[in-house]
Amino acid sequence: MITRTCGYTHYMPAEKGPAVTGPRRRVTQRDIARLSGVSQATVSLVLNNRLDGGVRIAADTRQRVLDAIRETGYVADPIARRLADHYNRIIGVFTYEPVFPSGARDFFHPFLLGLEEQAERLGCDLLLLTSAPVDGGRRRMFAEGSRIRLADGCVLLGQEVDRGDLERLVAEGIPFVSVGRRDDAGGPVPYVGADYPAATAALVARAAELGHQKIAYVGRGEGPESYADRLRGFRAAAAKAGVAYGRVPAAAGEKLDAAVAEGVTAVFLEEPADVPAVTAWAAGRGLDVPGDLSVVALGDPTRPVSIDLDVTGFTIPRREMGRQALDVFLGLLGGTEEDVQRLLPCELHDGATLAPAPTGRNHS
Repeated sequence: MITRTCGYTHYMPAEKGPAVTGPRRRVTQRDIARLSGVSQATVSLVLNNRLDGGVRIAADTRQRVLDAIRETGYVADPIARRLADHYNRIIGVFTYEPVFPSGARDFFHPFLLGLEEQAERLGCDLLLLTSAPVDGGRRRMFAEGSRIRLADGCVLLGQEVDRGDLERLVAEGIPFVSVGRRDDAGGPVPYVGADYPAATAALVARAAELGHQKIAYVGRGEGPESYADRLRGFRAAAAKAGVAYGRVPAAAGEKLDAAVAEGVTAVFLEEPADVPAVTAWAAGRGLDVPGDLSVVALGDPTRPVSIDLDVTGFTIPRREMGRQALDVFLGLLGGTEEDVQRLLPCELHDGATLAPAPTGRNHS
């Protein structure tokens, strides 16, 4: 059953196995990296004897890689061998949002730090593609004068990525990887993203265990894949737990009023930067957080805010996403990477804003 009150939509929910033997696949650099406990970038450096550019590999690390190669009978792909000698080792970084102003720097900085650290290990240079003109309020990757082809390919960074750009990158076979999960665009899109559905579902399950029977998702739930993924995880976990759930499109007072009037006792914020606004609203209504209303943040704030509370939620593995994006990119260049779509686990944070549901508040 679905009911709507003042814009608040209320939903009532409906009532590793054994290994399979098959054809043996070719051993890849990814396998060697897993067996030796190092990154694929390190395996590539050992294979190609690349110790220039300030890269240093410990003797025991190098030996572990060589031992794994010998034990598995790995044979280097000749394409990757040729690539080691012929690519420019210049990787473009294209951003759809400004990353240097302070308003965005705090969120994007860990991604850039991870990219920089891995590029240094690989002996590669990063080329920040800032000359792309702005059209309709957004940068255009393939506008006249684009310099994307100066690099061996590019890493895409931003909450929202232009679909036309993705489709052209896929169609033209330009090596690229997105930091953040992306839907197919005329073909699979290589990405390293965060597993938002799993992290969100884990927090919903916690709320259900604490007795919350009516919960609400606050946010768009559409647009960037990261928003859609959060809402998908929220809905699936709520339905599985038998919890009534709804969505409030924005952290607006009257819509939150309607949700609480419907009996909601926990809200899950798509944008953690909305925490101060929601807690201020709650204080104005005489609601204690978390005594009367639990508040959960789904990720890290994308804009600078001052949050005094120790908010329950999860953190995004932004630095590791940047690092692994270059691992995927290197594998794409060499034609050796099989795992080109990765979702990394988020780290749950207990915090102090998710508490047992207040008695007498859960009603139909």
